[in-house]
Formats: sequence, structure tokens, C-alpha cells
Amino acid sequence: MLRDLAPQVLGVLVRRSGDLADAQDALQEALLAAATQWPERGMPDDQHAWLVAVGRNKLVDRYRSEAARRRREELVATMDGVGAGDAPDSDDSLLLLFGCCHPALTPASAVALTLRSVGGLTTAEIARAFLVPEPTMAQRLSRARATLRSLDRPFRMPSADDYDDRLRAVLRVLYLMFNEGYASTTGAAVARGDLSVEALRLTRTLHARLPADPEVAGLLALALLTDARRPARTGPHGELVALPDQDRALWDRAMIDEGVVLVEDALVRGAVGEYQLQAAIAAVHDEAPSTDATDWPQLLALYGLLERMTGNPMVTLNRAVALAMVHGPEAGLALLATLDDRLPGHHRLAAVRGHLLERAGHPHEAADQLLAAARGTTSLAERDYLLLQVARLRHRGPR
Repeated sequence: MLRDLAPQVLGVLVRRSGDLADAQDALQEALLAAATQWPERGMPDDQHAWLVAVGRNKLVDRYRSEAARRRREELVATMDGVGAGDAPDSDDSLLLLFGCCHPALTPASAVALTLRSVGGLTTAEIARAFLVPEPTMAQRLSRARATLRSLDRPFRMPSADDYDDRLRAVLRVLYLMFNEGYASTTGAAVARGDLSVEALRLTRTLHARLPADPEVAGLLALALLTDARRPARTGPHGELVALPDQDRALWDRAMIDEGVVLVEDALVRGAVGEYQLQAAIAAVHDEAPSTDATDWPQLLALYGLLERMTGNPMVTLNRAVALAMVHGPEAGLALLATLDDRLPGHHRLAAVRGHLLERAGHPHEAADQLLAAARGTTSLAERDYLLLQVARLRHRGPR
């Protein structure tokens, strides 16, 4: 319960104080007070208001201290007007999320700050997720807070003129967070469940606040449809299992059903965005009984739309796979050749080229490409998978 209440209360305290670091300190003291007092004295009727009141008092005490009095007297006067019975403001969690995803922050800092402030993860937990020492993550969070402190009212809802851009920044942070959790780019593990689960929870929260926004619904659908496959992505020893080899009976059908309903509803609301298209692609994969039975012509069309919308070379890379499934591997390889200048030396380009070369009947050339991909990836799980494919092609021949 405290975990669910924390971002709501933090949003109120940030809105009132304008300082994330101070608000977080006050929130921690309020949560500690709740954890120690409620079991002995009983739980208050309005837990949210109780936490806000205690946090507010901690902030007032801090601002009345000799060190802070001169620069924050006006804030004290403002804080005195905050009553203990303040009702939860439905915009406070959203305000907090927009602030933590401010475009002035780097994507990595925004992800970390969102996990800390909105997700409630500790600095140590975030450091473990990003495979960095805790002091390094603490410094990253401190710099992010300092950046926000230097801005003019970073914790406020954006104006109508910049709302769409700010919302896109929020969606991008949640998207990056989910992707890093679902498919780790570094380290030995295939996935980091804490990151993907938290990104999914935060996206649900955002969708609850903005239920009519089709791109928010699209991102939530994408996360659900993708995360539904997580139980089948690793083997008995934690090794990576590629999509064609996954046991689809292990996929979470409830998540798939929920995601399909969300994306179908979003697609009929008006302008189609990139997250809706990615969710539609994920739905085609999830609803297919096997790789061979997948509706590849539909995927090819969807990737074509997404490519025209984004101009992203990674989308073209995926379209090459769909093109190969529809028109043969040589067609896919021809499309990959157009990416050599846009993705020079990228390990995923080499991996897809190796896959298509194998399908075209060139196992030795395929092995060379997969070896180059293995050398280029920073994911140990992906590297091990690619090296296994290299060994299979060189020593056992094509499958």
C-alpha cells in the first residue's frame, strides 16, 4: 500500500515545494513514520492525507531551519496553507512523471529518476538493474535532480503548446525502460524483470490518467503483448530462446487478450502512432500458432507503415525479415544492403544478415556474420546464443 501511495504523495509534495530532492527526503520520513506508527496506533482512515500532512510538516521544518530560512521564507508561507485533509490530486502522479521525464535530462537519467521517484525503487536496486556501482547511480540521480532544480518550474503540467512533445518524452522513457528490462543490452541475464514489470506498472498508471490517448494505450498494449512472451524467452539454464523456438503454450494468454483489445480500440480512434503500430505487429506475432503460420504479408505492410512514419533503420531491419518471409531471403538481403551506411558495424545488422544467409543456403557466410554479431553485442546472453548458432553452422551444417 505504501508503494502505491508513495508516488501520489511525492507528487503533492513536489507540486508544493518545487524541489524533488527535498520532497523525496520528506516522503521517506513520512513513510518511515507510517511504517513504525501504524502497526502500533492503527491505520488512519485517509492514509494519503496522513502521509501528505507528515511530509508537509517535514518540509516546513526543513525550510524553517536556519540554513534554509533566508532563501525559502516564501515557500514556508505557501506550505502553511496546505491542510492535513488535502484530497489526492489525480494530476500529481502525472505531474511527477512529466517532471522526471523532462527533455532537459538524458534518457538514461530520466529512466533512473523515474524508477527512483515514481517507481519507488531504491538507489541500490536501480544500480543493480543498470549494472553500475551504487555510488555511480547515486551521482547520476543527484545530477538529474540538480538539472531539474536549475529549471523554471520543471514539475508542472506542460502547456497546450508543448503537451504533445512532453507526452512523447514520457512515452519514450517508459518505452526505453521496458525494452531494457525485457531484452537487456548488457550483462549475463536475458532480461531484467524488475525494469520491465515496473515500466508496465507505470504505463498502466499513465493509461489510467489518460485513458483516451491512443498512443498511451498503444504503448500499454505493446508492453503487454511483448511481456506476455517472457516466460518462454529463457531455457532451463537461463539461456536465450529465440522467438521461432519458443514454446507458445507458455505465453500469457490473458496479457495477450488484454493487449489485443487495447490496440484494436486505439487504432480506430483517429491518427495512428508508432506505438500503436508496434503493438499491432506484436499482436500479429502473439496470435499466430507458429512462426510459419504467422501472417507475414500483414507484418510486411505494418513494418512499411512504421518505416515511413519513423524513418528508423531498425524498423527497416525488421522489415527485411518480413520481406524475406514473404518474397524469399534474397529479397531481404537486398534490403539489408541499403542499411550498410546507416547501421555500419551494428551487431543486429550482422545477426539478421546471418539469419537470412542461412535461409538462402549459405551456412559458412552466415556463420561469419553471426560471429561478427556475437563480437559486437554487449549482452552476454545474446553473445552466447549467437556463438551457439555459429558452432551449429560450422560443425553440424544447416538445420
